[in-house]
This record gives sequence, structure tokens and C-alpha cells, in this order.
Amino acid sequence: MVITPNVPNLPYQLLDGIKHFELIAEPVQQEILPGVFLQAWGYNGTTPGPTILVCPGDWVNIRVYNRLPVATSVHWHGLDIPNVMDGVPEVEPSPRIEPGCYFDYRFRIVNPPGTHMYHAHYQTVRQEMMGLSGGLIILEPTQSPAGPDYFMMLHEFHANGLDKGIVRPGSYSLDPISDMFNFFTINGRCYPYTSPLPVASGDQVKLRLANVGMNAHPMHLHGHQFIISASDGNTIAPCNRLTKNTIPVASGETFDIEFTANNPGIWPFHCHIPHHVANNFTDPTGGMFTTVIYQR
Repeated sequence: MVITPNVPNLPYQLLDGIKHFELIAEPVQQEILPGVFLQAWGYNGTTPGPTILVCPGDWVNIRVYNRLPVATSVHWHGLDIPNVMDGVPEVEPSPRIEPGCYFDYRFRIVNPPGTHMYHAHYQTVRQEMMGLSGGLIILEPTQSPAGPDYFMMLHEFHANGLDKGIVRPGSYSLDPISDMFNFFTINGRCYPYTSPLPVASGDQVKLRLANVGMNAHPMHLHGHQFIISASDGNTIAPCNRLTKNTIPVASGETFDIEFTANNPGIWPFHCHIPHHVANNFTDPTGGMFTTVIYQR
């Protein structure tokens, strides 16, 4: 099963052969560090929103309620679905969801197993940068995992009201049109508040990476080499897979990387841009950083 550290999977009800999910777009108080909250927008109380797990061939109905002060929509990034369900109301027949209303996105999962995401696609510059995104994973229903399988959503935010080089507890509004980002998150948290990734010696570990923000993030794993097994939800043939220890994840991209847990220790996994591994440019390690920890 795919695990999204610090983020729940979205439950569903199976009715008449259709998986029914509910997403609520709403303002959220996202705790990125202990006592440090961002006044963000998200789904079901968190940003990123809950991870949606489906299988090839599933029929799904995802009811999206809008509790925001403005109209919104949801785009199912990377999925091959009918135009009316694609969630870009300014250019498609897909509707806006007005405040206080809902819309049922109903479609069949025709893509193969892979890593995808969902995000707002109306007033995009504001709504994505306020945090309206989440993961959507198409599972391989018959394959038993050989080890841990983790999903990580990368994002960045500009929090108002903090002088550079200072982090103090409080609740901070966001400036979604600023490109002067001061907090960089994995699954809505900054290090050291990110959750470590437990592994055991001999595990075949999969890390699923997605980026919905502005910057590309070169994600670097210490102590191991990994292969890139999928890109944008599409499996890469084994003969074409690269072996690397750093992979740039641009906005809109997803990658699956896999490695063998064969070097025990506590190993950093982080964005390699120096400003992105700090919290508001303070000295201690922070930001888009977590660790792979071997369990005895």
C-alpha cells in the first residue's frame, strides 16, 4: 500500500460498482513546523489534500464541495478522461464550482498503474500557490510490494509577517502571487517536522515524487543509487532506466524512483538547492528535507 507520510488516504464508498469519494476545498490551518501555521487552502483539512488510491478500470465519482470564498475546479493531472471532467473551466466544458456548491467528477480509470496528482485549475496562480493539490495513485492491484512505497508532494510558500532569518510560532497568511518563497515543504511540512521514511535492510524501496509548485527541485538521496522507474505515471522500460542519486522534479512532473536498502544508517533525502533546505533562511537544516532511517 502506498503511504503518504503525514497525509491520510481518502476513503470511499463502493456503490453500484462505482467508488465514491468526497473532497472538500476549504481554508486550512497547515502546521508546517511545531506551532507554525500557514493560513492555506486545501482539501479535507490539509494541504496537500488526502491521497486518492484507485486501480485500473475503476469507475470513480469524486464529489468536490467548495467551501472557499471563490469559485474553484479540480484538474486530474495526467489522467486520460473526458473533456467535461478535466477541470479547466476557462477553456473547457468542465464547469466552475461556485462557493457553497459541489460537482461530481465521474470517469473511468483508463491509465495504467502510476503516480499522478490533482490540483485546482481555476485562478491557478492563486489557488495552486495557496495549497490546493493532492496525490492520485493508480495501484497495481495484483502486485505484492517488495518494500515500502512512499508518496511525497513537494511545494513552496511565501508566508507573510516574518523577517528573513526568523521563525517564531504563529499563524501566517500566504502571498500566493509572490515568488519569494520562504518555506519549502514535503507533504505540507518542513524539516525537522517532516516524517522520516522507515526501511529495513534488503527492502526494495519506492519513492513517488510529485511537484505542484513553481520551482524545480533536484531531489538527492545520500548513501544510495536509485533507478528512475516511471515518469509522469508512465513506466519506463527496464532497458531505458537511468541510475542516479539526484533527480530534478519540475513543476507538473511526477517520478517514481526505486533503490535497494543496502547501506544501513540515517540518510538525508532532500532538495539540493541551498535555500530550499532552510526555514525562512535560518541556519539549521529545514525545509524540503527528510531522512531514510533503517530499522533494526
